[in-house]
Amino acid sequence: MQRASNYGILVAVVVIAAWLISLVFLLRWNFTWSNPFVYLMVLVQMHLYTGLFITAHDAMHGTVSSSSKFNTIIGQICTALYAAFSFKKLLKKHHEHHRYVHSDQDPDYHDGTYLSWYFSFMKQYMSVMQIVFMAIAFNVLNVWVPESNLLLFWVAPALLSTLQLFTFGTWIPHHGDHDNKHHSSTLEKNHLVGFLSCYFFGYHYEHHEWPAIPWWKLWQMK
Repeated sequence: MQRASNYGILVAVVVIAAWLISLVFLLRWNFTWSNPFVYLMVLVQMHLYTGLFITAHDAMHGTVSSSSKFNTIIGQICTALYAAFSFKKLLKKHHEHHRYVHSDQDPDYHDGTYLSWYFSFMKQYMSVMQIVFMAIAFNVLNVWVPESNLLLFWVAPALLSTLQLFTFGTWIPHHGDHDNKHHSSTLEKNHLVGFLSCYFFGYHYEHHEWPAIPWWKLWQMK
């Protein structure tokens, strides 16, 4: 168990470092709009943002470290870097999702269309103070970083990441009716698709069945 926790710390550090190194490079990049690699890097950065959130999600389940305090620290670092989220608030709501999945008490559930569910999902977790903080951060960074770089590599990937997380972690697995105790579907077995879509989080029935399995081992449960 201790070995697994140590690996969890290493994986978390790699994800955070990859996001940070990529972001620093992209914010300093004197790019041209005609370069196709620009748009590829938006997707890469989106995926790394999703990795931040998935790492925080593992911390919510205590799978980053055997220390609850260290899980909280890693989780708060990841949610703060992602978009100034409160880890404590996310932790409470995520465990409510597991406890009351697909019910009126499930903060992630909404009986509606894709867009109405997405906006309901975001409303559960966003706050006015968070938006104000991010706006201030944008303007402070804009003193040193061109606005085009900030919008393309800092703002856009984060927003796209929320769609990635919602689509593969909530909408696809939980919309409609499911004849199982977790009210969840799951992606077909394809580990490359599973990783690229959402760090194996599309294996969603498996996650609900074994919530103590970190994202990087979830494929083994398939």
